[in-house]
Amino acid sequence: MGTNGLLIGEVATRSGVSRKALRLYEARGILPPARRTSSGYRCYPSDVLALLTFVGQARQLGLTLAEIRHIVALRRAGAAPCVHVRALIEQKAADLEAMLAGLRDILASWHTTKGRSAAVCPHIETKGGDTRWNDSRSARNARNARKSLLTAIPSESARTRTRPS
Repeated sequence: MGTNGLLIGEVATRSGVSRKALRLYEARGILPPARRTSSGYRCYPSDVLALLTFVGQARQLGLTLAEIRHIVALRRAGAAPCVHVRALIEQKAADLEAMLAGLRDILASWHTTKGRSAAVCPHIETKGGDTRWNDSRSARNARNARKSLLTAIPSESARTRTRPS
């Protein structure tokens, strides 16, 4: 163990988060800047493990790194971020419900695209005949959800529904 903290390898082992992800979280302002040992290794305070537990659970809920950074910044500023977190999760739930409705529409109209030509699959390309899917916020969010950690962007809910305290 590093003096008064955990070396990056120890944090990675104990948290299950890769060293690369730890460096990314630090660069994005989610983790506090690590102190450096005399040999240049990153050394984190032991309370970083609890923060990483929160980050992992928030990622499982679909929160982006930008949203997580904002929540952590609220906490660091002394504010209780739970109201903000609830609003984000409510918006995520609404987005998922809209996406699920769109998926159900595609499945319900599966037989109607029979015989149509398509580049790959007419069922997907015609979106079940529902043009609302093309312009829906859920469709945009679904595309954004697949972006890598390096290019994750805040959801529309983070940009429009919440403001920093």
